[in-house]
Amino acid sequence: MRILLAEDDVSQAESIKTWLEMDGYHLDWVERGDHAIHALAQHEYDCVLLDRGLPVASGDEILKKLRKDHPETPVIFLTARDAVQDRVEGLDMGANDYLVKPFSLEELSARVRTQLRQRQQTVADQISFGDIVLNPAAKSVHLNGQPVNLTAREFQLLHKLMLRPEHIVTREQLEESLYAWGDEIESNAIEVFIYQLRKKIGSHYIKTVRGLGYKMNLQKD
Repeated sequence: MRILLAEDDVSQAESIKTWLEMDGYHLDWVERGDHAIHALAQHEYDCVLLDRGLPVASGDEILKKLRKDHPETPVIFLTARDAVQDRVEGLDMGANDYLVKPFSLEELSARVRTQLRQRQQTVADQISFGDIVLNPAAKSVHLNGQPVNLTAREFQLLHKLMLRPEHIVTREQLEESLYAWGDEIESNAIEVFIYQLRKKIGSHYIKTVRGLGYKMNLQKD
């Protein structure tokens, strides 16, 4: 799961980043509103943590643009504005949740989990392709009715491919779904994951489209 944190308080942002990464999330952090807008235009996020008082472009401006371009993305406002009217305004603007500073990191984790669960409930309980059945909520994969033991990143990669099986997914898009900014990525990491997945589910299910990327495939060579 990849999260965008837009927060200009460096100390607080570093604490949030460290904490959520311990929860297993990949987290990208920006300090300015215009940088958040750029990140949202370039990447897909499972959740956005948004300070209302960002420099250059406010959290309110970012949320309005996000709701227009990505209406399904969960957004949690992080703000010191604690008046009831502020909360009402933020929620009416389109925020999924509103967390007033100072807050506990444990509560932030719980609220992120809630938003991710609710988002998953809006998608089908399971995705099927040929004899493969993937359950996003249960983090399980079955092939011909038998469980397949995948690592977390193998699961994420297969999930990304199966979400839109008719489309080619580029190497860069796969890297974005597996890694956050600043993560060290070995040059052949995606190829290694693809190789491991093919060994576990069958080599024909993932097709290499030369020069473009990968896509799901039913035809055996």
